[in-house]
Amino acid sequence: MRKLSLVLLLLLISFATRSQSYSGYFHDNYAGVQSVLFNPASIADSRFKTDINLFSISGAVSNDLYGVKLFDVFKDGYDLDSQSKMTPSNANNAIINLDIMGPSFMFNIAPKHTLALFTRARSITNLRDVNGNLVDQVKDGLDQANSFDPINAGSPNGASHAWGELGISYAAVLFQKDQHFLKGGLTAKYLQGVGNAYIKGKNAIASLQENTNNPENSKLFTTGEMTIGGSQDWEANEDYEFDINSSGVGFDFGFVYEWRPDYEKYNLNKAKPADNNFRDLNKYKLRFGLSVTDIGSISYKKAKQDTYDIDGVITQNMIDNADNLYDFLNEHYTKTSTAKGVKANLPTALHADADWNIHNKFYLNLNGDISMVSNTKLNAVNIADRVSLTPRYESRWFSFYVPVTWMEYSGTQVGSGLRVGTFFVGSGSIVSNLISKESKAADFYVGLKIPVYQKKFKDRDQDGVIDKQDSCIKVAGPIENKGCPWPDTDNDTVFDKDDTCPDVAGPVENKGCPWKDTDADTLMDNVDACPTVFGPLENKGCPWPDTDGDTVLDKDDACPDTVGLVENKGCPVLDADKDGVADNVDDCPLIAGPAENKGCPLVNKETLAQLQVEAKSIFFTSGKATLSDAKKDETSGRLDAIKEILKNYPNAKFAIYGHTDNVGNAKANQKLSEERAKVVMDALIGKGVNPENLTSQGFGASKPVKSNKTAAGRAENRRTEIVYLGNL
Repeated sequence: MRKLSLVLLLLLISFATRSQSYSGYFHDNYAGVQSVLFNPASIADSRFKTDINLFSISGAVSNDLYGVKLFDVFKDGYDLDSQSKMTPSNANNAIINLDIMGPSFMFNIAPKHTLALFTRARSITNLRDVNGNLVDQVKDGLDQANSFDPINAGSPNGASHAWGELGISYAAVLFQKDQHFLKGGLTAKYLQGVGNAYIKGKNAIASLQENTNNPENSKLFTTGEMTIGGSQDWEANEDYEFDINSSGVGFDFGFVYEWRPDYEKYNLNKAKPADNNFRDLNKYKLRFGLSVTDIGSISYKKAKQDTYDIDGVITQNMIDNADNLYDFLNEHYTKTSTAKGVKANLPTALHADADWNIHNKFYLNLNGDISMVSNTKLNAVNIADRVSLTPRYESRWFSFYVPVTWMEYSGTQVGSGLRVGTFFVGSGSIVSNLISKESKAADFYVGLKIPVYQKKFKDRDQDGVIDKQDSCIKVAGPIENKGCPWPDTDNDTVFDKDDTCPDVAGPVENKGCPWKDTDADTLMDNVDACPTVFGPLENKGCPWPDTDGDTVLDKDDACPDTVGLVENKGCPVLDADKDGVADNVDDCPLIAGPAENKGCPLVNKETLAQLQVEAKSIFFTSGKATLSDAKKDETSGRLDAIKEILKNYPNAKFAIYGHTDNVGNAKANQKLSEERAKVVMDALIGKGVNPENLTSQGFGASKPVKSNKTAAGRAENRRTEIVYLGNL
């Protein structure tokens, strides 16, 4: 390409750097310290004890103007302009990106807290909105260009920035309950500026006036404005000057949520020591991450900015005679200069991803990146807007992934990556580059690290003491004895540490010593409630007590707390009915009666007369031994009255006699009298009279009280009587 092409590119075209680093790799759960670059929360609850990055590098270049068969580019004699396929538009773009990670490491400071320290060098170039049609017209120089109508180059904008980072990240588990798990992280970065340059056009228009007789005198008419600036005065000094004072600070922050439906499998309350609190396992089914990176800027205090009014005419001779860009611009255009500090922003971006554990070690990741920096801003660098879908196989020492990425301007590209132990390598576009003849993007990354993984501890004897702390790794034993079984010299199942008599067998209950009989009462001390006092077997080796001291032992004393007589079972003599007869000899302790009748009331004539009255008024069904239904209530009342009289004589014996008249068969009358007497007795017993106080007897017609010759006399003879027989 001739000098004119270079001038036009510097004046009017732009390149946009929108490529990310470590495509497909950084969402791996074993990405380690690299993952902190995209979401600082990712390192909390990681699969690493520590992860040390020795060196890693990621680079990318892409565009939407030139399509090439990538590996032909590296052949001798390859000409981009003639051998590539150009796709010009009013706003073409290209990318250049370099990211180097130096010695860095992460480590756990507590089960839920993690730190990372990293060093990093970065270079990003953003040049945008190139009018590819103009580039295509003048790529071989004015003398080879065909006449073209005025082309509006618009307002191309480009910036390039290189800097170093020293960062520290802190991440912690913020919330953990059942299936929900949330962690967050923050990164603070010290930024050291290396270099910054930018160019931006405004309302740029170019048109060619062709001289067919003398092509070298063809003229290019340009109008518009162009601003060029940088971290130092490049016009005054082409040599790079490092400025230690060009520095700044930056921040990243992020969150990660994990859905853990099988959380019971990882319950820390049920974890064995060998489980290492399940730190070696990925426990989520779905993981969601959200982060914002590269918040901040770097101040360049020696920066200079020149603004050129590019209204004028350019010929091929002017271009050929120019020694450098600044000489050409200063000779042909008017400029306005300023020398003041400038702040170069970081490529602030929003990142979101979702990671699905499909089954066992197979995962699918969906990642999106959105630039938060305006493309039209002066001296702005930014990342690409992109979406990636990455299936991967992941294990502790090996991972393989195939990212499929849609880029904002270079389209869809397919890559591949590999992690094997300490080494990882990959590309987000390698598959596309191998099969496409019009590749517009290429990237790569490679790294070397020292990973120290979390892992389940060994416990060969399964005694709950991990091998590295177990003094007897092949024999189970308690943790208190460093994993070794306790000795039992006398084989009595009581370990020597708990055995008061380690050389003599004895029961567990006596701390390994044989039982004694201290009080010689034939009961061993282990079952003797009073091992030092002689006592009978029946009272568990204790002497019987006599609480009230009345010589009647409590076991025989009906009143153990009150002094009483032996003959009254240790109780004092009482006279409840106050009849002068002690309750212990009173047959009727609740009813007053004379002593000669053992404290019971005497049955007197008045009582007997009343009984006879009541008994005579008990009616039966004619010719039957059943109570009359016609006079049921009266009969019941008479029976109740008799019951009330008899209960006052609990020690008296009464007889119920039944009588009939002489009408009919004598044997039938005898039987009827017996049955009626018994019916009355059973009725009284049914009402609560003690059966011991009653008997019944029938006399038939043998004992009439009136003459059977008259109806009135026979009625008197059909009767029941109650007779007092004496005391029980």
